[in-house]
Amino acid sequence: MARIRLTLAYDGTDFSGWQLQPRDRTVQGELELAAASILGHSVRAHGSGRTDAGVHALGQVAHFDVPDERADLPWARALNSLLPRDVRVLEAGPAYPDFHSRYSAVSKTYTYALWHTREYVLPQRRRFVWGCGSLDLENMERAAAHLCGTHDFAAFQNVGTPVKSTVRTISEFGFTHVPGCPETLWRVSADGFLKQMVRNLMGCLVAVGRGRLSPDDVPELLERVDRTLLPATAPPQGLTLEHVEYGGEEGKEAALGGIVE
Repeated sequence: MARIRLTLAYDGTDFSGWQLQPRDRTVQGELELAAASILGHSVRAHGSGRTDAGVHALGQVAHFDVPDERADLPWARALNSLLPRDVRVLEAGPAYPDFHSRYSAVSKTYTYALWHTREYVLPQRRRFVWGCGSLDLENMERAAAHLCGTHDFAAFQNVGTPVKSTVRTISEFGFTHVPGCPETLWRVSADGFLKQMVRNLMGCLVAVGRGRLSPDDVPELLERVDRTLLPATAPPQGLTLEHVEYGGEEGKEAALGGIVE
């Protein structure tokens, strides 16, 4: 068997997340249906992470296994001819046999888009931003600085997915202004994320931006490890999985003529 690695983008608005569910429309489900149509038998696709319902992706990575004689198919073109318009394969090709889209990942980057006026939201952006109004960005930036580094993020985890450890390392957390509109794009990179961790981080930052929390409250929230002390989880539509980074041999595939993310 040969392993095929893919990079996907999708508009998560009409999906019940990445993960296969019996009665709901999911990205994994659509991908597996398309691959099965090409191969003539069922296939199991694995993703780098389980994005929630309504969450988008620009660089979700997935893989599945195919018979050796089918490895050289133009997989991106073939899959895109069958997939619905709200999910596209950007890159596809053979991977190393031991590559795993989830377990080989060394870091992930998410972005979260905030819209800073309540007067309107551009129709083109309404499915991709949280319209939260005016915020104190300086205080939010100070709060984000407290979250960088290695911490126990148990307070920022929603229930539902058991993990061995809730310690994670955030290497980047900051924002940029989107030119020409009242929008900021917050980018956070880490060696891994807990269930709905990014949305909880953003809910906390927006509470700081609204003056409901102080930036200096954040270290105590981390230390007390109590989810009930945090503000509500940010809505899903502002969140996008932007990029997944791989190290070792998997990270060298671009140089070997494999997949470029």
